[in-house]
Order: sequence, then structure tokens, then C-alpha cells
Amino acid sequence: KKSCLLSHSPVITIFKINHFVLCNSLLATRYMMIAILTLIVALQLTLSSGFSTGARFGATGSKAARSSSLQMSEFMTHYEEIQLDTNHGMSVFDITPQIEAIVAKSGCKEGTVTVLSKHSTVSVSINEMEGRLVDDIRQYFLNLAPPNMPYLHNDLDYRVGPEDWAGGDEAWREFRRTQPVNTHSHLIAMMLGTSECIPISCGDMKKGKYQSILVVDIDGPKSRGIAVQITGGK
Repeated sequence: KKSCLLSHSPVITIFKINHFVLCNSLLATRYMMIAILTLIVALQLTLSSGFSTGARFGATGSKAARSSSLQMSEFMTHYEEIQLDTNHGMSVFDITPQIEAIVAKSGCKEGTVTVLSKHSTVSVSINEMEGRLVDDIRQYFLNLAPPNMPYLHNDLDYRVGPEDWAGGDEAWREFRRTQPVNTHSHLIAMMLGTSECIPISCGDMKKGKYQSILVVDIDGPKSRGIAVQITGGK
């Protein structure tokens, strides 16, 4: 009877509960340590096999994926300028062959080529180079921005010349009087844009069959510079 009462005493009950909790805590801690060790081993295996996994992906991936991996490891950039002597008034030139030659010379396989006009009255645009379309382009934009409108920019008597112009404002005004008025040229250049960016893949520009890279000078005749910047990988 005494032993029966002892086995059901509060002290013994609390001891059993604490023992149960302690055992379960130790077991949980053991499982947690095993999980942490497993995670560390898995992480080490992943890091050690990362490069070989990338190589296997490159070997089995598409041609574009292989090119992309290559260009990331061999970054390159190339810059050149094209010089053009333009015609009177509004003239259009196809510079696609020159750009293709620069891309080929650069050795770029995957990347982009940016073509930029270095003048505020010269545009760079992508479109078809066809004689009658060129005439349409000229007529359309000259109708949108007629040369003989009373533009404020053409009023030289109220304009200030460049600060570094030899002889000051008067010398600059005398020079401008020998040049055609050109506000309409600025406006047309803004509408057409002054740059284009063309993707390069597998060493070729990825443009459409009938797309040409056109330079449009609205303020000729002049000698013009076109900047060409290629960025990508070999």
C-alpha cells in the first residue's frame, strides 16, 4: 500500500514528466544535428560540382546558350567612326555594309552594336533602302516641318553663338548667314531619332531582310561622323 502510494506521489509524477521531456529534447537535438550535418555535406557537394554542372549544361544546351556562356567569359568592346560626305538638302545613305564590316572585324559573336549620329541635324534609322521610298521620306518629313516656317531658331540676330567661337557672336553670325536655315532639320532629326541598337548573335546582326541602317542628313552638304560601338563577347 505504501509502495502504491509512493508510485502515485506528486514527486514521482513530476520526475517521470521531466525525464520524458528531457529524453525527447535530446532526441530532437540529435535529429537537428543530423539535419545540419546533412545540409553542410550537400552544400559542399553542390559547390564542388558547380563548374562541372555548368560545363555539362553548356555541352548539352543549345547553340545560343553556348554562345552566351562564351561571351560572359570573353567580354569585349570595339569603337569606330564612319565619315560621310552628304548631299545638298535632305539626303539618305545606306551604311549597312560598313556596319557589317565593323562587326566582322571586331570578332563579336554575341552582343549589340549601337550606331549614333554625332550631329543634331542628322538621323540614324532602320528602314528599307528603296529609291521611291526615299523620295517619300523626304517629301513626308519636309511637309511635317517645312523649311520656310518662321522658326525662332532661324532668327540669327537674336541668337548667341558658341562661347568658344573665334571672333565672338558677330563672327559666328556672319558664318551662319552663309549656311541654310535649319530649324526644320533639327525637328525632323528629333522625329526620326539619332541612334539605333542592333543585336548580334553568332557573329551576325539580327535584323530583317529588308531592314537597312540609314543615315538621313537634313542639313547638307556637310562632312558627317557616325559613331559605332560594339559590346559583347567573342
